[in-house]
Amino acid sequence: MKPTTPSLALALSIGALSLGAFQSAIAQQALTEPQVRARLTAQGYTDVHDLKFKDGMWKAEADSADGNDLDVRIDASTGEIYPDTEVSTLSKHDVEAALSTQGYTDVHDVDYDDGIWKAKADNPAGKKVKLRVDAHSGKVIGID
Repeated sequence: MKPTTPSLALALSIGALSLGAFQSAIAQQALTEPQVRARLTAQGYTDVHDLKFKDGMWKAEADSADGNDLDVRIDASTGEIYPDTEVSTLSKHDVEAALSTQGYTDVHDVDYDDGIWKAKADNPAGKKVKLRVDAHSGKVIGID
């Protein structure tokens, strides 16, 4: 059965609306700068400055509740805060294995820095990416 022009147009319209809704949902998941500032303040950080979106994450300098100057990274979708003093419960090999199970290949340059793991790899589509990885779960929290 050959689709008619009106039914084809309807199908294309529905597809376009679905794509638009999907893109809108992604945009709504990313935290805005005021939301990030509010989250940091609510967690006891003060003097938040140099807040920038970089490498798929928010990054800022702030003072901790005990007065220490820290660099922090914030997951743009969940708001999880990663201070540079964070201690990892994962080893380099754990991170490599976690990325492999998430579909990444050619994982290399795995390094722990400022409270998060960083790595370079090919994503499941074969594109080279720089990754930021949670120090406890091995979950990718930033992609550049």
